[in-house]
Amino acid sequence: MMLDLESVEQEKLIRQALSYGHKFVRYGKPADYIPELAKKDPSKLGVAVCDLNGNMMTAGDCDEQFTMQSIAKVMSLILAIEQNGFEYVFTKVGMEPTGDAFNSMVRLESLIKKKPFNPMINAGAIAVASCIRGSSLEERQRCCVEFARKLTGNPKLDVDYEVFRSEKETGHKNRAIINLMKANGIIDGDVEPHLDLYFTICSLSANCRDMAFFAAVLANNGVNPNTKEQLIPLRVVKLVRSLMVTCGMYDYSGEYAATVGMPSKSGVGGGIIAAPIGKCGIAAYGPALDEKGNSVGGLKIMEFLSEKMDLHMF
Repeated sequence: MMLDLESVEQEKLIRQALSYGHKFVRYGKPADYIPELAKKDPSKLGVAVCDLNGNMMTAGDCDEQFTMQSIAKVMSLILAIEQNGFEYVFTKVGMEPTGDAFNSMVRLESLIKKKPFNPMINAGAIAVASCIRGSSLEERQRCCVEFARKLTGNPKLDVDYEVFRSEKETGHKNRAIINLMKANGIIDGDVEPHLDLYFTICSLSANCRDMAFFAAVLANNGVNPNTKEQLIPLRVVKLVRSLMVTCGMYDYSGEYAATVGMPSKSGVGGGIIAAPIGKCGIAAYGPALDEKGNSVGGLKIMEFLSEKMDLHMF
């Protein structure tokens, strides 16, 4: 089915997807290991779809602000490659799925080359963040915020500093991960600024509209749907979408690729983006998570839309 956001039928489908997702939110709960995320209302659920001309269709709590968390790993990877080149970044991180939880560190010690498997797990994203350049931590943080604003089309997008502080105060496992990578020679320089930058990236605050626009940029081969400007080189877009398929949904990625079949990325803030190639960008938000860290309602929305709108890439 071709996407036509003027279509009454497709507006109906998006509302049906939201209604379907609402049936499942009671089976999840917000992330409780980050105190600020634990405060989120688990009944919230929203969805936005952006076509490749920038037209937007929404339903539910689409204007609710949430932190990107692991969705921002896609942005930081693109930025790190833009600044340093493909080859350098992938001396720090691999491209293979793990089957492990997103915050696992068990393989870091056993690997011969010691580098994290992929940029979508915490260890890999921290290694990627260490590649983002700037004369100071503040300049690096500003660079990440400005890049996120460009990719979402929202010039006012910013950091949720309450979540940032909450992550910094409780991120003991991420601190252990970066110190292990430092010992393994993956991380250069002082670990604390790198970790602060990583927490900043995770704490970028957005809504479904912002995220659907970013997903549409990915679906549109890196082209801004409104201005038609090439925001991301095609080679990088292809790489990123491939990693989203194989690694984007934590240790649910394989089953999700088989059943939903869209390049996607989730975050423990409750967001999920999907970028069906050449069709549209989709974003869902629901802070009630399953045991793997994916939004329960958001997953069901993606399943519904993939089937009803024929978005499965395989």
